[in-house]
Amino acid sequence: MNWLLDVKDLGKRFGGFVALENISLAVRAGERVGLIGPNGSGKSTLVNCICGTLRNEAGSVRFDGHLLHRSVAHQRTRLGLARTFQLPRPFASLSLIDNMRIPLIYTVAARGAVHSARDIEARSFELLREVGLDNKAQRLPRDLTQVEMRKLELARAMAAEPKLLIADESMAGLTHSEVEDLLALLKRLNEQGVTIILIEHIMRAVMSFSQRLVVLVSGRKIADGEPDEVVHNPDVERAYLGQ
Repeated sequence: MNWLLDVKDLGKRFGGFVALENISLAVRAGERVGLIGPNGSGKSTLVNCICGTLRNEAGSVRFDGHLLHRSVAHQRTRLGLARTFQLPRPFASLSLIDNMRIPLIYTVAARGAVHSARDIEARSFELLREVGLDNKAQRLPRDLTQVEMRKLELARAMAAEPKLLIADESMAGLTHSEVEDLLALLKRLNEQGVTIILIEHIMRAVMSFSQRLVVLVSGRKIADGEPDEVVHNPDVERAYLGQ
C-alpha cells in the first residue's frame, strides 16, 4: 500500500534518555488519525522528528514518496507537511491579514509560481473566512480570543497548502462549544482533502474526530487501531486512560 506518511522504527535519544523507541506509524491520504498518550509519552518528540525540528538517530520518515532523512523543516513544509503548535505563534505586531500573507508568499516563492499582490490578498481573506476570522482581518492577534488564536494558527498552517496537517493540542483550555467549533473546522479541512493527525488530551474530541487511534506511552507505541477497540485495550486503560 502507498502511504502518505510512513514512519519506520523511529528512535530518538536525549543523552541517556530514550524518548522514542522503534516507533512505526503509517497514515493513508485522507485519513483522520488521533495520537494520544500521557504527558512525557513522546508525542511532541515524534512530531518534531516527523516535521524536521529534531533529527532521529534511528529509523526513517517517508512522506509522499520522499525519504526525509536529509530534509530540514522548511523543505518538509514545501513537500506538503504542516503543523500547528500547542502555543500559537503569530507575528504579534502584524494584522491577521498580514499574518496570512507571509506564509502564502513563502509558499508561492517555494513553488516558483508568480502571483500578484491582489491574488495573495484575496487568498489571505479566503483562508481567514474559512476559519471565521475574515471580519477581523485588520485586527492584531492580541485582539483575539483563545479559540480565535487557535483558528488563526490553523489558517496559517493551511496557507502552506498541506497534504498532511498535524494539529498539536489545538483544543487545550477551550470550552465545550469551542472544542466542537474547532472539531467541525478540522473535519471540513479533511473533507477538502487534507490528511490530519490530531494530538489531543480531550478524549471526547479525539474519539469524535478520529478514524484511527494511536497510543504512545514512555516513548513506545502500545496501540494502533479502531478507536473503540483501542480505548478498551487493557494496556491502554492501565497506562493511560486509567491514570
